[in-house]
Amino acid sequence: MPTLGELPYWFMAGTVVALGLAFGSFLNVVVYRLPRGENLAHPPSRCPKCGKQIRAFDNVPLFGWLLLLGKARCCGARISPRYPLVEALGGLSAWAVLEVKVMTLPSETLWHQALFVFLPYFALVLGLIAAAFIDLEHMILPDEITLGGTVLGLATVPLRGEVSWKEAAIGAGIGFVMIWLPFDVLYRKLRGRAGMGMGDAKLTMLAGAWFGWPGAVFALLAGAVQGTVAAVVLFLAQGKIEEPEAVRREREELRLAIEQAETDEERRELEEELAADPIGEEAGDDLGQARLPFGPFLVLGTLEFMLFGRAWVEDYLAYLRVM
Repeated sequence: MPTLGELPYWFMAGTVVALGLAFGSFLNVVVYRLPRGENLAHPPSRCPKCGKQIRAFDNVPLFGWLLLLGKARCCGARISPRYPLVEALGGLSAWAVLEVKVMTLPSETLWHQALFVFLPYFALVLGLIAAAFIDLEHMILPDEITLGGTVLGLATVPLRGEVSWKEAAIGAGIGFVMIWLPFDVLYRKLRGRAGMGMGDAKLTMLAGAWFGWPGAVFALLAGAVQGTVAAVVLFLAQGKIEEPEAVRREREELRLAIEQAETDEERRELEEELAADPIGEEAGDDLGQARLPFGPFLVLGTLEFMLFGRAWVEDYLAYLRVM
């Protein structure tokens, strides 16, 4: 049975990148269908504009979009550049996991043991990519990804060997409480609504389950810093930060449902749902009142910790000891 050192690097890199591109194509299905409550497996991929089924050779990851010049063959509708971007990120993330988590293993590691290390992290980055793009469009983080990713992180502790079960459980708890307590419990008492969605708390819980409390703290702090910088840059460039169209549409649909409610009880329940939703009110034009999805920045912080963060934390702690 071949070891890691006996397998050609070009073979391993080519295999995982191709795998990443293929799963990146599936991620586009997840990003589109999951927040809409649609089946991920059926029906086959169809044009969002005219509904015609997309032919297999037009659905080749990355190259299909390039060959079609970003337009649907069936009706000429514009295909969002998000599709090749997500596919490319799938390929790049698979290569990054290979470099950081597999190529650092001893060369005598058997290939199937290396595969068992690669697969959990590959599943993690795929889920995080999907979560980031869903949050960008809908400002929601599906439980299927956040809670499912947390369970996967806890279940794969023996395969990964990065943290113990105790560290993973404590990290998950700290990650959740860091957002739930100040931004849901305390903020709700002061303002009458949550300051952040519970999806963000579940996402930091996921980071803690995979990387312990340092990973959860790093994801939150790095995400907050990078999110603030992005918000300032967008505001300076555009003069305001607009909510995603899907969020505005969902809020209007809920308000319409309130107006059309047949009973007072139904109307009251819908009004309570709208009032409790962090996006229930329209965002203001000022920077302090703007609303920007935080999930993508938590995702970025989590991925940064997976790739570089533990070394950064260790270097920083070593620096403090010297001081």
